[in-house]
Parts: sequence; structure tokens; C-alpha cells
Amino acid sequence: MRALTGTGQALTDEDLLALYAAPRRLRGALDGPHGPRSTGSARHDPLSARPADRPWTRMMFISSADGAAAVDGRSGGLGTPADHRVFALARRDADVILVGAGTVRAEGYDGPLVDAEASAWRTARGLDAHPEVAVVSGGLHLAASDPFFLRAPGRPVVLTSAAALRDHADRAAALADVADVLAAGETDVDPAIALALLAARGHRVVHGEGGPSLFGAVAAAGRLDELQLSLSPVLVGGDGPRILTAAQAVGLDLRLVHVLHEDSMLLLRYVAAGSTNALEDGAALDVRPSGNDA
Repeated sequence: MRALTGTGQALTDEDLLALYAAPRRLRGALDGPHGPRSTGSARHDPLSARPADRPWTRMMFISSADGAAAVDGRSGGLGTPADHRVFALARRDADVILVGAGTVRAEGYDGPLVDAEASAWRTARGLDAHPEVAVVSGGLHLAASDPFFLRAPGRPVVLTSAAALRDHADRAAALADVADVLAAGETDVDPAIALALLAARGHRVVHGEGGPSLFGAVAAAGRLDELQLSLSPVLVGGDGPRILTAAQAVGLDLRLVHVLHEDSMLLLRYVAAGSTNALEDGAALDVRPSGNDA
């Protein structure tokens, strides 16, 4: 991958990790093969001024050019190698991966979500070898026998409602054998409570992977800090889902931080208006594979 301006050299994984770093990661100069890259936000940790129950929360989605979030029920059909690369790096840098139960089923979450190289990268930087995975299911529509739990690299977290724990006590007891089951609201999962519970587990950076209802709930609750959106150069049509579903208008303003592109695929990074003081302006970049990086 390479920059649109400047040296024209390919962007390395470390370059991309620096470009996408959450504020907590921006401590000290971010040096790469093209020289030091020191930013204003790198001089301190902007998250230190936040309440303890407010981790940096980002959501990552892909959409077609006409707004479809999936092809044949899955988002994977919209992706490209560049999108997959950035997606894998986002997981590498996450404290916890937040995902809805429907997405776990539809996308086939099963086994480790980061590879051995990413695990080694994480442990070398003082992170757990695998990010914790938190699954949201307000109605507790999960089973302890699901492959996701049977082959999980660590003990997942299930965020559900107190009502579901009462109504499905046997299911909750079975899930408690394979996961930490937490009530994050009375009748539904409250994003503010869910994120506070994750923060209490030591997580400062939450990486969300959908689905649309979870994204809508987080945004409507005013807990969204960042959106990483891949815009695929295809038209899907039909009446499939969008990336966000919400029962009420969200009305959240976003600020574009940077744009990457490869062969007409756009990789956009937005920050919510209320979180922009944590990051500097970015630049338009080209992430086309080049040379040894292809």
C-alpha cells in the first residue's frame, strides 16, 4: 500500500495501524519508514479526561455504493483484499470486539478472530494475545453448543438483559459455563451500561463489528466515537439492510479524518463530532498494493 502524496512508497501494516490508532494508542511519536510522524494528540492520552465508563467506541462496516450492507445476507461479499487487510488490523489493535448475536450467526464467527502474527504483535505490546469478544443478545438467543463458544480462543462475554436472564434461566445457566453472562439493562441491552461493563473489565478501546441494530443503538445512545466505513464500488439494489437501523432518528454529525482507496474501493474513517478533539486531521491516501506489498 502506498501514499497518494509524498514518497509514493507502500504503506506498511504499522503505517496503517498508526493511521487508524485510537487516542489511547497515540503516545509519543509514531515513526515509520518515511520518518517521524508526531501528532498533537500523541502528546497526551485524550481518553484520560473521559469518565471511566466511556471507552473509545468505534464501529466498522462495509456498504455498497447504493447503501446495501450485505449481499445474500452477508457483508463479506462486498469486501476486497484491501478492505480485509484493514479489517484484520482493526481487530489486531482492539481491546474488545463488540458484535451482535445475529452477526455472529450470519457471518460464521468461529475460532480465533486474529491470526498468530497478530497475536504475537499484541503480546509484544502488552495486550492479551486475543481481544476479548463481547456478544450482544437482548433476548439471549444463543446456545452454549454454538461453534462460536465451543471453539472460542478465550472466554467470551455475553451482554443481555435482566429480563432475558429471568425468562431463560436454564439457557443462561448453560451459557455461564462457557461465557461471562452480564445484564446490561432491564428489558433491552442499554449501550451505555454495556460499554460501562466493558470499561470495568479494563477495556479502553471497543471495536464494534455490527450488526445494524447494534450500530443504531450505540449511535442513538451518543456512545459512538468513530466509524470506519468501506464503500464498495458495486450496486446491489433490492431492499436489503443498511449499515444502521434505529428506532429513532440519530442525527449524529461525523467528521472525515482520512480516505484510503484501492481500485475504486474507498476506506473512510470518520469521527463523531463530539470526539474530534481526540484526533488530528488526516490526509487522502492510496492503499493500492505495490511492489513487495502486493
